[in-house]
Amino acid sequence: MAAGYLDILRARHAARLLTGTLVGRLPSGTAHIAIVLFTRAEGGSYTLAGALAAAYGLATAVGQPLLGRAVDLYGQPRVQLPAAVVSALGMSLLALTGLSSLPLAYLAVIVAGVATPPLEGGLRALWPSVLKGEGQVHRAYAMDAVAQEIMFTVGPLLVTVLVSLWSPAAALLVINTIGVLGALSVVLSEPSRTWRSAPREAHWLGALRSPGLLALLGTFFFVGLALGSITVAGVAYADDHGRESVYGWLMAALGLGALIGGLAYGARQWAGAPERRLRYIVGLLALGYLPLTLTPSVPVMTALAALAGVFLAPAIACSFIVVDRHAPRGTVTEAFSWLVTTFGVGAAAGTAVAGPAVELGSTAWSFAVAGAGGVAALVVLLSTGRVLAAPSRTPAVVTGSENDRNGAVEPGFSSGHKA
Repeated sequence: MAAGYLDILRARHAARLLTGTLVGRLPSGTAHIAIVLFTRAEGGSYTLAGALAAAYGLATAVGQPLLGRAVDLYGQPRVQLPAAVVSALGMSLLALTGLSSLPLAYLAVIVAGVATPPLEGGLRALWPSVLKGEGQVHRAYAMDAVAQEIMFTVGPLLVTVLVSLWSPAAALLVINTIGVLGALSVVLSEPSRTWRSAPREAHWLGALRSPGLLALLGTFFFVGLALGSITVAGVAYADDHGRESVYGWLMAALGLGALIGGLAYGARQWAGAPERRLRYIVGLLALGYLPLTLTPSVPVMTALAALAGVFLAPAIACSFIVVDRHAPRGTVTEAFSWLVTTFGVGAAAGTAVAGPAVELGSTAWSFAVAGAGGVAALVVLLSTGRVLAAPSRTPAVVTGSENDRNGAVEPGFSSGHKA
């Protein structure tokens, strides 16, 4: 297993691109907790903290596909770095002006959110130009999904350390400065500088004109809903057991399960159409969420949380392949950015639904939202099987950059660079 991942990291530019992207995404991965801690430190209420965090999340959801389309049209360096700088300036404005003017605070987080660079989509567009063959690209997608779990675990810890050492305002400034440096590392790399999207058909819908991509986005809205509801349900479960640390154990177990599942998924070659494989993975993901409604003792619940997480990273990694197969020619970055957006909107919806579920019913009801989300995701996949079975173009592994002068390709996979 480890040898395959080491081969990827040994490939020229691969480690730099992966590390730079993760560091560059640190501001977006930690923004919600950083905004909440900053707002509370400034004397703002939890309601205001939640509203500012929500404004940032919605702004990010709007900005990602728009910036992804801009990357496809104008290249990565001309979009990613300026966006990272503008986003950092937005958060810096919040840190330096505080809550003295609420309209200014909302403007700051909205600017920061809209300008969040689409580094995730950019990295996935670059993998086929850096790695050799279908197997390595698929394994890189799995490694990418696993790395996200690590980032979402380490990032909040880093924020809390910075807050304890200095202040919430300093944490905002430091995290966003680090994010700009990460984006800079990516855009100065040769693959990012030379990458060009394939010519695209002029269409106002862009990537969304693909029925297969729409089906996938519908699926991952509900996967995001399931995951978002678990974050609220976990808090309710911890309150029921009178220990805040229980929440940490549940989230850590969920992340550990995803880490194990992602590593295992990427360690082997998979035969057959990824669309069919995704149905099985999402089915198992939904099955893993359902036992959480039993809300058993803490040790058993922790084990169930780990089990529920096992199929999350494989589902995300497999979705990357499906996105690539169905993205219309010249829209690969935009298509990946739409997946990020849809997942995030689903997570926000899950958070919003799980809260009332706890208040109107019980903790078990909030975990039932996660189970319902997983089942709904599977239903979408099953009901759109015919659409997903017909990729919008013939796939091919691109072994050079998107504008590779050698034009070497292999059957079986596409990076979105060749019709």
